[in-house]
Amino acid sequence: MTIEQRPSSDALLIVGSMAFDDLDLPSGAARDVVGGSATYAAVAASLYAPARVVAVVGDDFPGETLTMLGSRGVDCAGVERAQGKTFRWAGRYAANLASRETLDTQLNVFADFRPKLPEHYRDSKIVLLGNIHPALQLEVLAQTRSPKLVVADTMNFWISGERKTLLQMLSKVDALVVNDEELRQLAGDHNLKRAARAVLGMGPRLLIVKRGDAGAILFDGDGTFFAPAYPLESEVDPTGAGDTFAGAILGFLSRAPRIDHAAWRQALLVGATVASFCVEGVGNSALVALTHATLATRLRELHGLLTVDA
Repeated sequence: MTIEQRPSSDALLIVGSMAFDDLDLPSGAARDVVGGSATYAAVAASLYAPARVVAVVGDDFPGETLTMLGSRGVDCAGVERAQGKTFRWAGRYAANLASRETLDTQLNVFADFRPKLPEHYRDSKIVLLGNIHPALQLEVLAQTRSPKLVVADTMNFWISGERKTLLQMLSKVDALVVNDEELRQLAGDHNLKRAARAVLGMGPRLLIVKRGDAGAILFDGDGTFFAPAYPLESEVDPTGAGDTFAGAILGFLSRAPRIDHAAWRQALLVGATVASFCVEGVGNSALVALTHATLATRLRELHGLLTVDA
């Protein structure tokens, strides 16, 4: 069955996972943390604009999370509740949070996930294809009607195991969001700039490279732009920061009068700022509690890092 909600008139479409995370963090263990790429991206995007979510959850997924998303303007009509258990991931982070080890992955109902777009989702103008099988990403695109911007995420597993289908998907999207390791693997080149040029030749007109606490880099036909990460005094849990980053970027762009190079540059700074809050709490707790006033203050501070006074 699907979870019904009043549709919004114009929104960003997000397709991805909704999950439980079991985390071993330097600050302690956290179990049954609600996560997943679609969850983080939707919470972040909702700071700026309505969102529509396509995902699958099991019988055990908390209704409170869907209610919270609905209260933030997120349409969950595309969230299917299937019989069985929700996707679960377990991981252990290093003391400096710079790396993590996967301890367990249980696909559960996500193993049979076939994205189905409700009719009112098909006209979404901006589409975020979360980190799912590239064949499923293509299925989503086949159900849409002329979106003006399609952004995709992927991972090492698909790059190595599903390269042919991944390249087919890349030929149909406007932008790709990956980390620097994934970029080098996809391009087969250790040099970041050469690798970016190679990936742009695969189809996307724009590439965003995530580099954790080293910020992010935008590559497109107009050149290169660097967005620093906001320097934090306390980092708790980086889970979902990349999905938060992407969701905030597209939420911001969906409100922009024009999606041009200047808008993308500003969107990267917005994404970096929102992602910084994600890292300050376990799961999406800090994101859910974030106010627009607090976000605006930190965004001004990030802009200040880029300003050279005369």
